[in-house]
Amino acid sequence: MASGPILQKAIDMVTKATEEDRNKNYEEALRLYEHSVEHFLHAIKYEAQGDRAKDSIRTKCMQYLDRAEKLKTYLAKSKKKPVKAGEDSSKSEDKKSDSGDSDTDSDPEKKKLQTKLEGAIVIEKPDVKWSDVAGLDGAKEALKEAVILPLRFPHLFTGKRIPWKGILLFGPPGTGKSYLAKALATEANNSTFFSVSSSDLVSKWLGESEKLVKNLFELARQHKPSIIFIDEVDSLCSSRSDNESESARRIKTEFLVQMQGVGTDNDGILVLGATNIPWVLDSAIRRRFEKRIYISLPEEPARVVMFKLHLGNTSHTLVDEDFKKLASMTEGYSGADISIIVRDALMQPVRQVQTATHFKKVRGPSPKDNSIIVDDLLTPCSPGDPAAIEMNWMEVPGDKLFEPPVTLKDMLKSLSTTRPTVNEEDMSRLDKFKADFGQEG
Repeated sequence: MASGPILQKAIDMVTKATEEDRNKNYEEALRLYEHSVEHFLHAIKYEAQGDRAKDSIRTKCMQYLDRAEKLKTYLAKSKKKPVKAGEDSSKSEDKKSDSGDSDTDSDPEKKKLQTKLEGAIVIEKPDVKWSDVAGLDGAKEALKEAVILPLRFPHLFTGKRIPWKGILLFGPPGTGKSYLAKALATEANNSTFFSVSSSDLVSKWLGESEKLVKNLFELARQHKPSIIFIDEVDSLCSSRSDNESESARRIKTEFLVQMQGVGTDNDGILVLGATNIPWVLDSAIRRRFEKRIYISLPEEPARVVMFKLHLGNTSHTLVDEDFKKLASMTEGYSGADISIIVRDALMQPVRQVQTATHFKKVRGPSPKDNSIIVDDLLTPCSPGDPAAIEMNWMEVPGDKLFEPPVTLKDMLKSLSTTRPTVNEEDMSRLDKFKADFGQEG
């Protein structure tokens, strides 16, 4: 089974938990068991490949959860001896719940559903900062208003001044809605971030889908302050109709109740939705998203920043005027389209190396250590160059290749073969929705 960074972290954590358990440091062992299970569930979602690998991890999780429950019961009855690891829980009085135990401990079905949903908690922060998001100042301010400010200055949000409970990000595909959510997950350090899709909440078993929705919100209340991010929210909350299935109707009804129903306490919880087709949302769901922010196609200054961000520290010869020229030529392109243009342009020097028949010696930083300048590097050149040496890329030593820089010509070549993905029909429908229900982001 391949071990990704999250899975490896979970393995290290459970090893330490076992060691603390043996040393009778039960509180620390309990904390490590619970955190390791969260990491294992996250690994199942993002790293484990194949049903056998996933089943193996789930089996281990159940063992660790069982031991964690025994430790939790012991710690609640601190005067009694701990249950031995591996002891049958049905034979121990310590497994009986105290009167102060939560409903989750006494309801195995509820615990099973919440354990399934814990895989949606984003443990490893995406490392995307506000500064990495070009433009979209209105959307960033609204998210800071809803999450960052209440965490930092809670005394500002008392009485009638309360933070937003629901924010909908809508706009053409590829404009940065999910990227904004990643930035929020990184910047909201003290919040629990749930990243949810329809696959996390839709079940083939009758009645389980709405229970998953209910338990998602209950889990968010337990871990608040919390952010529930639902990508492609239209797949879960489209307009109700007579033709839809009973299970789909129940999911929507449960969403309505949990987001703003009688008897629900959503203080400290933000529901953040993202969609490319907001006009299909049910009107009642739309109302519960108090702020509806239009994430538009990037303006020219934002496109300049995007070209620079996507190039990063790759060697290139472009100057500010070149970036402005590229930005002016990409009217109607989304951020994702610009990313594809730059990625294709970054491959042009690689193609140049592959097709070159002649190379010449140049002076430049060593591929192994940029701080060392060497004189015998090889870079592609034209056959007519006075210093040209006839050879192909297979004959160039791996540590002697000098990477040709990306040029404006490379960018223009990639731009000529990449078309925008957003059409006028979608834009007109989005503009109409913005005029009726939204605000500019």
